[in-house]
Amino acid sequence: MGEKMLLYIHIPYCDSKCHYCAFNSYVDKFDTRKNYMLALEIQLTFELERFKVKAQQIETIFIGGGTPSTVSPELYEPIFKLLKPLIKNGAEITTEANPNSATKAWLKGMYDLGVNRVSFGVQSFDMVKLKALNRAHSTKQAIEAINHAHDIGYKNLSLDLIYNYQGDTVELLKSDIEKAFSLPINHISAYELTIEGGTKFASTPTVRQEDDELAFFVAKNIKEKGFKQYEISNFGTYQSEHNKGYWKLKDYMGVGAGAVGFLTDTRYYPVTDIESYINNPLNIQEEPLTKEELLTEKLFLGWRSNIGVDRTILDEAMQKQADFLVEKEKLIIVNNTYYNENYFIADELVLFVLG
Repeated sequence: MGEKMLLYIHIPYCDSKCHYCAFNSYVDKFDTRKNYMLALEIQLTFELERFKVKAQQIETIFIGGGTPSTVSPELYEPIFKLLKPLIKNGAEITTEANPNSATKAWLKGMYDLGVNRVSFGVQSFDMVKLKALNRAHSTKQAIEAINHAHDIGYKNLSLDLIYNYQGDTVELLKSDIEKAFSLPINHISAYELTIEGGTKFASTPTVRQEDDELAFFVAKNIKEKGFKQYEISNFGTYQSEHNKGYWKLKDYMGVGAGAVGFLTDTRYYPVTDIESYINNPLNIQEEPLTKEELLTEKLFLGWRSNIGVDRTILDEAMQKQADFLVEKEKLIIVNNTYYNENYFIADELVLFVLG
């Protein structure tokens, strides 16, 4: 293989269930953490075989959730020991964290294991909005956690913001962005609130407001402060290598309950239920993808980000459609790659090219 690859580690525990969250996360199973991490190690060992991982081949690691900061660094230690020889020098190793559980000790413990980037789930600096989203942290905790991480020595820090929650105004979002930029971060992910089935908000869909202008406003405001937009929801002077790896459809191992892995043309899904996962971490569903599905995926991911789409993967009819979009100044072509500069219209462009 010799190809570089990514690793995603899923931690399904959370301190509170946010009203908008459709991820596989639990607030009441903390007693299973130790066994869960042991099961995760079993699956990781299996995936390293399946992906035939060699020394220095893993170029990025992302620990997501749930909330990775609900699991102590000691429990991550065996996993990092196993991975150490396989991680490329200078690899980007990110963990997500919530301000209330990312204590100074936790951040230092993860830093000592080799984690070098933290993405904080902040969502807002407005107390009323935080409560409404059922976030477990305060504005003060968010500011302190990010400053602690910076003091410990993390060079790359990111935070998430959510917009288009009912009552979101230009003023509120402007104030959130100002506060974000007063902190030592070099990356922001700004997500539009989406209402998903099975969430608390599913019963009150009106909490999402339909305001396309706010999406443009948020993007414009963040860019004006010097962060470059490199994907529909992601901005920074630093660009996450892990994210870009996904968008290039690189191979990635997905370990943990509810993670997803991808190898060549197959997706792998471990079970989502914590107890079932602990009982058998190798019960993994496989989903083969057709050539058409892979192509469609490449177009969506390429035009929602600065990755672009290689002309040679399109058939003649599609190239014709894409060239027409270049002519109409909806796409640009550089070195045989089509790029889209307005990520908000990516979906329409893809549908047009696929005809």
